[in-house]
Amino acid sequence: MYPIVRKEILSASVKLFDLKAPLVAAKAKAGQFFILRADEKGERIPLTIADFDREQGTITAIFQEIGAGTRLLGRLEAGDAVLDVVGPLGVPSEIERFDGPVAVVGGGVGIAPIYPIARALKEAGNRVIAIIGARNKELLFWEEKMAAVSDALIVCTDDGSYGRKGFVTDALKDLYEANKDLQRVWAIGPMPMMRAIANTTRPMGVPTIVSMNPLMLDGTGMCGACRVLVGGETKFACVDGPEFDGHLVDFDLALKRLAIYRDEEKRALAALEHHREGGRCGCH
Repeated sequence: MYPIVRKEILSASVKLFDLKAPLVAAKAKAGQFFILRADEKGERIPLTIADFDREQGTITAIFQEIGAGTRLLGRLEAGDAVLDVVGPLGVPSEIERFDGPVAVVGGGVGIAPIYPIARALKEAGNRVIAIIGARNKELLFWEEKMAAVSDALIVCTDDGSYGRKGFVTDALKDLYEANKDLQRVWAIGPMPMMRAIANTTRPMGVPTIVSMNPLMLDGTGMCGACRVLVGGETKFACVDGPEFDGHLVDFDLALKRLAIYRDEEKRALAALEHHREGGRCGCH
């Protein structure tokens, strides 16, 4: 069992857990992920490592309650425990010292996994410019943490309720106009956002890394559920990624694969809500 030593509610649907997992914390690196299972009947949920503390033996997970599995997970409290934590999995981010500025872009819950990458880039001596964005102010988090590991931080909201009004892609275009020597971009967030970032940087000629979040089961490359097409080759996000060259990813195919089980997800969520309401059919 892996105890939840701290829980924080970042927004109505976004939760943070600090999990006691010393073996995972000891090996964790930026860009990697782990898979947890709340109980023996629980869904296997892959989550990119948002932070880790080797001394305390903890890893930080941030997740958005979207489906039945994450909603059940979000009901756990500090002092509870999850059954399984497997990791760290995946290839760590390639961190090096660049001659010019680098940009990290986090959208929504993608702010969480972009944080350790920004920190590692900063520790490597880079000039790090961070762009974080969300639909509105209520969905933003970790602004102070991102500012602490960045030379400059740009905050965007779609509705203009905080920071700059507009999308992260708009901020990135302006950043490039002011920094034509931009060396590399890391982008993590919803798949449409990462596709938009890749389409933005392609004509700029700026190498762009994205972290894919496809369907995933075992995390070892055996089941094949997480396959993505990159540069015309089939790759497995769990063992070949999750980071890939964003200019080579077939996002259209990846988005279609994400939607394969949408009806089943809706049915599972409906069943969960039905059970929560005591099994009442609601027609009386």
